[in-house]
Amino acid sequence: MNALVTGATGFIGRHAVPALRARGLTVVATALEPDPSPFPWLSGADYRPYDLARAEEGEDLYARFGRPDLLLHLAWEGLPRYRERFHFEANLPRHYAFIRNLVTHGLTDVTVAGTCLEYGMREGCLAEELPAAPDNAYALAKDTLRKFLAELRREHPFSLKWARLFYLYGPGQSPRSLLAQLDRALEAQADAFDMSPGDQLRDYLPVEEAAARLARIACQRAVEGVINCCSGQPVSVRDLVLQHLARRGRTLALNLGRYPYPDFEPLRFWGSTARYDTLPPP
Repeated sequence: MNALVTGATGFIGRHAVPALRARGLTVVATALEPDPSPFPWLSGADYRPYDLARAEEGEDLYARFGRPDLLLHLAWEGLPRYRERFHFEANLPRHYAFIRNLVTHGLTDVTVAGTCLEYGMREGCLAEELPAAPDNAYALAKDTLRKFLAELRREHPFSLKWARLFYLYGPGQSPRSLLAQLDRALEAQADAFDMSPGDQLRDYLPVEEAAARLARIACQRAVEGVINCCSGQPVSVRDLVLQHLARRGRTLALNLGRYPYPDFEPLRFWGSTARYDTLPPP
């Protein structure tokens, strides 16, 4: 089998490409960057750069990318600017047109990375049966893409798996992410680390584990629709920071409450793994 992976040079892509290859798949990888040499995890993959914003009308993308057996669609531009309109004004039509082109030319198996923010401002354990209630432009665009693809299936049947990602950390994470900032504070030998109150409950996975779960979701058809990609275990932001310090064998005073709570997410929420747990054995 061969898989097409979009966003292959990104945070998740750098782990998803090896995860699919470890399952014995041939990987065609794509992203904006013209040169794959700065991305060692693409070694062994067939890299074909592509810019969704420059798509040519009428082009057969299914043929262009080697007639893949499945798509793992990780690409999405402009994060973490969650509230900006370009998510639904620019990203949404581009990404829908890209996947629609592949499907109408022959692709039969699609897995897309969604987001836990599609659940909106709900608190507690979030199960896939809950209706989406997006509260920012990014989540609205993602949820609308899911609905567009569900409607597309009426005319062009294909397997659709929508993997809602929760919070990830690990190699390649954004420099603006919490643990990346913590690492810089340690390297700078800072006296303290400024952060939010830290009592928010979140659902975290190491990105390597999330990539392995995405590969498992993509490589099966028994379970379709929305599937949470998460740990199922709530952890406070403060405890996440303390655990990271312990792994590094370091201590650092925490300046709790220096920053306010984020306004685009609820205070305490985590995911249910009930649907993921029904997937066929790895």
